[in-house]
Amino acid sequence: MSTRTAIVTGGNSGLGFATAKKLCDNGIKTYIIGRSKDKTEDACKEIGENAIPVIFDLNDLSGIPTMIEKLTHENPIDILVNNAGINLKKEFTDVTDEDFLSVIHTNLLSVFAVSKAVVKNMKENNGGSIVNISSMASQYGIPKVIAYSASKGAIESMTRAMAVELAPFGIRVNCIAPGFIKTKMSSAALDNDPERKNKVLGRTPMGFLGEPSDIADAVYYFALNESKYTTGTVLPVDGGNSIGF
Repeated sequence: MSTRTAIVTGGNSGLGFATAKKLCDNGIKTYIIGRSKDKTEDACKEIGENAIPVIFDLNDLSGIPTMIEKLTHENPIDILVNNAGINLKKEFTDVTDEDFLSVIHTNLLSVFAVSKAVVKNMKENNGGSIVNISSMASQYGIPKVIAYSASKGAIESMTRAMAVELAPFGIRVNCIAPGFIKTKMSSAALDNDPERKNKVLGRTPMGFLGEPSDIADAVYYFALNESKYTTGTVLPVDGGNSIGF
């Protein structure tokens, strides 16, 4: 039985839920950070006893250090999965400065703030593993998601910079760029737009959508010692979509 402890932000649904479940199922005590009390507590009940709900809005940057300090006081953090994020789909010229800043605030600034607080704990405890979640939107141009694309491109650059700076402290930092994954949201969007669905599958060499568990499995690899000589990488988990033609 592992005695490791993890944090998964946005772990109450979708890819975050699958990731938290994977960690918990393998004996890793996992704090699931979410804004919605009911949704987060329900997710933890579904996952089981290793899942612990933490009700917190990551847009509250000034409150992050205290929140993390409280968690690390109870258990040193070995694994951090920065999964929480929001999207915004709008024509480029319709995106307001406030729209853009909102996405950057949630997708980038909160990742920085959480990571900084957790890294202080990891340094005191001889290392750890941080896994950031990016997107195929950072791999190539996708229209109408300018703020999201910018935030995820920054996440990948930050992953590399963090990896180099934190390697001497035994802290590894890697990133996963999911492709088209079968979630309730994506399935509804694609099923209602056959042309887009055909385009997606047509440029995905493997010819089908991924499962949330595919992302969870990749996170699990980066989180544990099987990847002990790997840091600063961005791994597309996308059925070949990013290299498809």
